[in-house]
Amino acid sequence: MIIKPRIKGFVCITAHPSGCMQNVMDQAEFARKNTVSEDRKPKRVLILGSSTGYGLSSRIAATFSAGAETLGVYFERPPTSEKTASPGFYNSQAFVKLAQGQGIRSIDVNGDAFSNECKAEVVARAKEMGGEFDLVVYSLASPRRTDPVDGFSHRACLKPIGSVYKNKTLNTDRCEVREVVIEPANEAEILSTEKVMGGEDWLLWTDLLIKENLLAPNCLNLAYSYIGPEVTRPIYRNGTIGQAKEHLESSAERISHMMSESCGGRAYVSVNKAVVTQASSAIPVVPLYVSILFKVMREMGTHEGCIEQISRLFTERLYAGGDVPLDVHNRIRLDDWEMDPEVQAKIMEVWPKVNTENLTELTNFSEYQSEFLSLFGFGHPGVDYSLEVDPLNPF
Repeated sequence: MIIKPRIKGFVCITAHPSGCMQNVMDQAEFARKNTVSEDRKPKRVLILGSSTGYGLSSRIAATFSAGAETLGVYFERPPTSEKTASPGFYNSQAFVKLAQGQGIRSIDVNGDAFSNECKAEVVARAKEMGGEFDLVVYSLASPRRTDPVDGFSHRACLKPIGSVYKNKTLNTDRCEVREVVIEPANEAEILSTEKVMGGEDWLLWTDLLIKENLLAPNCLNLAYSYIGPEVTRPIYRNGTIGQAKEHLESSAERISHMMSESCGGRAYVSVNKAVVTQASSAIPVVPLYVSILFKVMREMGTHEGCIEQISRLFTERLYAGGDVPLDVHNRIRLDDWEMDPEVQAKIMEVWPKVNTENLTELTNFSEYQSEFLSLFGFGHPGVDYSLEVDPLNPF
C-alpha cells in the first residue's frame, strides 16, 4: 500500500515504516558520534517505555553510544495487511534491525508494563539475557493504568487544581490561536492521575528487579520528568500532571534507599526539555509554547531534540565521571538550556503578541508541524513516500 498521513485530532492514525527507520537511523548516527567512555559505559540496559520519545532515544544511546545490550518494553499496535502498525512498533523493529546489524543483542517485550503478566515476562527474558542490568530507564507514558492489586482502571487527566485555568492555546489542526478554559480537577481525578503518572509503578518495578536479583552492582535507575515555564505552570506543574510528577520525583528518594541497600545503586529523576511528542501535543498551551521555544532556541543555537538530550545525559551527567550534578531537589536538570532566563524572557516577550495572523512570523510552528509528522515517520527527506510499502514486512 501507499501510506499517507491521516490525522485525527492530536494523533496520526497511520505510520510510515520507512520514515520510522530513517528517524531511528539518524538518531543512531548521532549517538555513534557521542560515545560514552569505555570504562564507565553500561553493558546491559532495561528501558521501560522504549518505543518513542525519550525512551526510544535512551535505547538508541545505550546501544550506539555505549554498545550496551538492551531489553525494551513497550505497548504498541502491530500491523495488519490493511492497516499500519503504530509508529512505536516500527521504531522498535527498526532499532532491533540496526542493533543486530552491529552484533548487539536486543530483546523486545510488547505488553502492558503496568501489568503483573508483563513484569513476569520481562523477568524471564532478562534472565535469558544473563540478568543484571546496570541501567534501568523508566519512561512510560500512558493515559491509563490498571492497578494490579485491585484491578481498578485509573485514567490520567490534564486539569488545574483549585481554580479555573484560562490562557492562549494553539489549535494545531486549524493553525489558530485561541483561548482555552479548563475547569479544575476533583479529588478523584487528582488521585487517578497520580496513580497513572506518579512513582507507584516505578517503585513496583524496582522492588521486583531487586527481588529477582536483576540489578548489577552500582546500578543506576532513571525516570524522566518535566517542570516547564511559568506560562504553563497552572495547567502543568501546579495541575494534576505536575502533582503526579512530584510524586514520581519524591519516589526517587525511596527507590534510591532500596537500591543502596540491595546493590549499592542510585535512583535519579532527570528533568528534560520540552519536545514534540504524541502526549505533549494533546496538552493545551504546550504546542504554542513549544513553537515559540523552538524559534528562540534555534536562534540562540541551543535547540535539542530527544537524542541530543539523552546523549548529553549519558556523556555529561551519568557517565562523565565523578558525582552526577543535581539541583537542590536532587534532580538532574537537562532542561537547563530551556529554562535559561534569557530564553524564557524572549518567550514571555512574544507570548502576549502572538495571534493567528502572526503565528508563522513569531513562532516556529512549521517546525512543530514537521516534528509532529516525523513522530509517525512522515516528512523525512530521504524517503520516497510515493512507493508501495508492505506494512507487515517493511524492512
